[in-house]
Amino acid sequence: MQIGFEHRQSAHCESGVSSNLLFHYGVDISEAMAFGIGAGLFFGYLPFIRINQLPLTTFRCEVGGILKRLTRKLGVKIHFEKFRNPAKAMAALDRSLESGIPVGCRTGAYWLPYFPSAYRFHFNMHNLVVYGKEGDAYLISDPVFPETQRCSQKDLLKARFAQGALAPKGTMYYLTHVPADIDLRGPIYSGIKDVCHRMLKVPGPIIGVRGIRFLAGRVEKWPRKLGKRKAGLYLGQLVRMQEELGTGGAGFRFMYAAFLQEAAGILDENRLLDLSDKMTQVGDLWRSFAVIGARNCKDRAAESDSFGAMADILRDCARKESEIYHELLAVIKGLKN
Repeated sequence: MQIGFEHRQSAHCESGVSSNLLFHYGVDISEAMAFGIGAGLFFGYLPFIRINQLPLTTFRCEVGGILKRLTRKLGVKIHFEKFRNPAKAMAALDRSLESGIPVGCRTGAYWLPYFPSAYRFHFNMHNLVVYGKEGDAYLISDPVFPETQRCSQKDLLKARFAQGALAPKGTMYYLTHVPADIDLRGPIYSGIKDVCHRMLKVPGPIIGVRGIRFLAGRVEKWPRKLGKRKAGLYLGQLVRMQEELGTGGAGFRFMYAAFLQEAAGILDENRLLDLSDKMTQVGDLWRSFAVIGARNCKDRAAESDSFGAMADILRDCARKESEIYHELLAVIKGLKN
């Protein structure tokens, strides 16, 4: 039992799955466009949520948000299901495959045996597509890998019901209706507006550009308030969240820059090309922060690689991102008028 599903590698699991599922039904949309319309770009420093007893920093929207917003804005219908009973979850997956429907699943990446050991950690938000079954093995299109994969029923079940923070609870989803004609212009406006609103206008100090500035203040104080060892643990968690989980701080900025570049062609608006370049430069800043952070975690930091210097980079990121979002709002307001 195998569905003719075309596997395409991507940078991030949810935007990659979104793009690939739509492509299967005839909508040729890039991962970057899926990410942009789905308003995936975000920032939140959430010290009250702990991963491995350390504060959570997120550079993307809520789990499932990209796919839900993308499909809603394109007029695509999608069916989501969660399960308490693992046997019922696997039976539902099998029924969909027998009907010729490729199925997206949310999983715990640690329990997927095809992940190299160096990349296996407890991350319960990993998305993939199941497109067939041969004997006891499921055929997997995991967008972060260059080739398709195989996974035994036992391992896939364990991954679908991984325990811990943000447990997937057997979540599966599939498309039920895709319009014959889709105009991307309206969804592009809406996606940009959503990102700008979240990054600029959500109240409170820990979300959006205010959240980046808040984190800068915390980073600067960590050595004094936490001590060297604990400050290193906090910094290591931050760098890992930025660079290893999904595409992280820099990677998401690069992806959003690619979205703006595509949007410039569709909307015939060259100002978006300039903003795409500026977002790429911000991505470079985030990457610089991660490099210095990694040097500190490995005790290889130079005098100039202080926590204060890293905090200044974060403040620079916040300032430049704020300028970009304000300019984006002005551009789309002018285009819609």
